[in-house]
Amino acid sequence: MIRSELVTRIAAQNPHLYTRNVEAVVDAILDRIAGALVTGDRVELRDFGTFCVRDREARAGRNPRTGKRVVVPARAHVHFKPGKGMQARLNRRQADPEPEGEVLRLLQAS
Repeated sequence: MIRSELVTRIAAQNPHLYTRNVEAVVDAILDRIAGALVTGDRVELRDFGTFCVRDREARAGRNPRTGKRVVVPARAHVHFKPGKGMQARLNRRQADPEPEGEVLRLLQAS
């Protein structure tokens, strides 16, 4: 899902809100998360997950086209760890039968 799809879905679920207002709220939330990460803070959204910044050390790499050794500089990256609620939802989805198969089974039973 991309940002515009998220805005569209939220606006569809809340017809009393204008799309431009939903877009402003989504942008404000994402900008606040990004700002917190830039300052080195950890962002925790209960039952969803945690975002934090981790440092990667400089290392030697290879240019895939030429095979030459290159130095990859040290840098920071965002790490996401899903929360218990998210893990439970993902595992429940995998454990459930396919929706089409379930519908066919119910139709055949009746």
